[in-house]
Amino acid sequence: MPTLVIMRHGESQANRDNIFTGWSDVPLTKKGIFQAHQAGKIIFKSGLQFDDVHTSFLKRAIITTNIVLDDSHQSFIPEHKSWRLNERHYGGLRGKNKLTVKKKVGVKQLKIWRRSFSVVPPLLKKRDEDSRYDRYGVKIPLGESLQMAQARLIPYWVDQIAPKLLDGKNQLIVAHGSTLRALIKYLENISDEAIPDIEVPNGKPIRYDFDRQLNIVQKQFMTGDE
Repeated sequence: MPTLVIMRHGESQANRDNIFTGWSDVPLTKKGIFQAHQAGKIIFKSGLQFDDVHTSFLKRAIITTNIVLDDSHQSFIPEHKSWRLNERHYGGLRGKNKLTVKKKVGVKQLKIWRRSFSVVPPLLKKRDEDSRYDRYGVKIPLGESLQMAQARLIPYWVDQIAPKLLDGKNQLIVAHGSTLRALIKYLENISDEAIPDIEVPNGKPIRYDFDRQLNIVQKQFMTGDE
């Protein structure tokens, strides 16, 4: 029975400061580093062994990944990085304080921009350039809805993760709140109307056990008490 564990990176400075981040690279806070260590210890205690780990191009996820692997004594496993696992791009909201935006546009509009599936946030007027994406021929988005983030994520799931699970190989994904929400929506067939209520906390491993057809047999938050 193959197992998938997904987890959001530890708390970043942008999380702490309540800032929209998206594809911007921000470091972990001391709390975020602690959360990553705790997650690694929980995974080690569970005895769960992975064959591969998948993460994004963003250092808050990469650093979390490395800490988790080190603390679970699995630093030797193949580590795969993909821009497809990057956080949703928040466009013109990037770098802005969420409370400031709420005061300007109201609670309802802020929730729609943050949590809805199909609504696109205000777009950037100019596309960012970054050599880490240039080498893959990837154009950085001007902004993304959760639906758009899911559209770039699912091909990676289909091509790189699901086949390994079908082969009975356990997989770990360390990514971001929105992209993991998009994956959860896909895996659990959650409706567009229900997805705004799905939360993915920082640094908390979520375990999925599948049958041989990748139907979910069990889902649980790993706490170390299993």
